[in-house]
Amino acid sequence: MTTTDLSPETERRRAWMSLLATAPERLLSDLMSALGPAPEHRILRAPEVGGVMVRGRAGGTGAAFNMGEMTVTRCALRLADGTVGHGYVQGRSRDHATRAALVDALMQGAQAEEVEAKVLGPLRRARDEKREARAARAAATKVEFFTMARGED
Repeated sequence: MTTTDLSPETERRRAWMSLLATAPERLLSDLMSALGPAPEHRILRAPEVGGVMVRGRAGGTGAAFNMGEMTVTRCALRLADGTVGHGYVQGRSRDHATRAALVDALMQGAQAEEVEAKVLGPLRRARDEKREARAARAAATKVEFFTMARGED
């Protein structure tokens, strides 16, 4: 299945879960406090630390190879209304995984617009600013090579 085979809803969920997986834990915590107290929920799968294999491609397009393992923490919970949320985050933070699962569940319900505005939007802006800063640092080291035509043919 390719990403073009996925429904728009699945693509949207994939995007916010990716954002939550790599979000700075402290920033996510601060932004979630703007939503008020966490809604009533029940833990389905307590946060647990494990590993996943990270794969790469030689030259970005070549044959796939295993680069190594990365530590991740996952969690699953159910809101009082029955909505299930999942969180997978880089690293070993159980709190981060729980918050990510809570945001995932909230984004599937009536609070989605508020969560988008108060949590995901600021996370997305922070991510984009970080990428732009990294790109600017890289661009500062760029060397332009050119050849002047010498008039002798």
